[in-house]
Amino acid sequence: MCGRYAATADPDELIEAFEVEVDATGETSRSVLVNPQDPPAGTPDYNMAPSKQAPVVLTRVQRGADGTQDESAEPARQLRHLTWGLVPSWAKDPKVGLRMTNARAETLLDKPAFARAAVARRCLVPAAGWYEWQVSPVAKDTKGKPRKQPFYMHRGDGDDIGFAGLYEFWRDKNAAQDDPSAWVVSFTIITTAAEPGLDRVHDRQPVVLERADWREWLDPGTTDPDAVRALLESPGAGRFEAYPIGTEVNTTRNNGPHLLDRLPDEALIGAVNPATGEVLGG
Repeated sequence: MCGRYAATADPDELIEAFEVEVDATGETSRSVLVNPQDPPAGTPDYNMAPSKQAPVVLTRVQRGADGTQDESAEPARQLRHLTWGLVPSWAKDPKVGLRMTNARAETLLDKPAFARAAVARRCLVPAAGWYEWQVSPVAKDTKGKPRKQPFYMHRGDGDDIGFAGLYEFWRDKNAAQDDPSAWVVSFTIITTAAEPGLDRVHDRQPVVLERADWREWLDPGTTDPDAVRALLESPGAGRFEAYPIGTEVNTTRNNGPHLLDRLPDEALIGAVNPATGEVLGG
């Protein structure tokens, strides 16, 4: 799964890195959060969690001032703020998004909640890296349960990460026709089996698309299910590095670059080295 990640870039950096043509981050989309987002959407967030609005890249015909699409216009690559947790258009309540933060690549095109979006509404979710919690094979916590050690995963070559994602539009039928906050625009992150090494941390990982595949993934003209499946196939192991970090990341209100600080081996208790399989800290 992917339940937390680091979105550390500001909009200007994302516009350059992802070759964005239209900055649509100012478009109104309803937040599902009870309290104001902290840090605010559009600023670096080192502890991005479900239900927050996050930067997402998609290719779509831009809507005009009257809210309609000019079908004769060319689709443009946009940067938008979308809510993490997919809310299908047919959902009765946007709270369903809490159960749809991830979509499994293996069944993506078979599930009613994801199948239509998989061939029509795909996106990239920019990230510096993501977090997973490793269940210790030997150590227990104070409650007698297996101890969980957080790890941070990132690209070893330092390149930008673009998670494969899907997005959807949901409208509150009780809202006024001209109410822009009637819309919840949401996304989900696609996951797959973890590659060797990372599977010592967790058995799942987000699908990270190579830069060469970004254009085809975002292209609304890519509607063949087999072509979508092919893009989700891993190019092979070895792209990522994983290292242990402090438990401060466990609490979503904690934030800042210090969350990415590496925890020294001597501070570990029963954690498994992802590269070697060695148990550290007894």
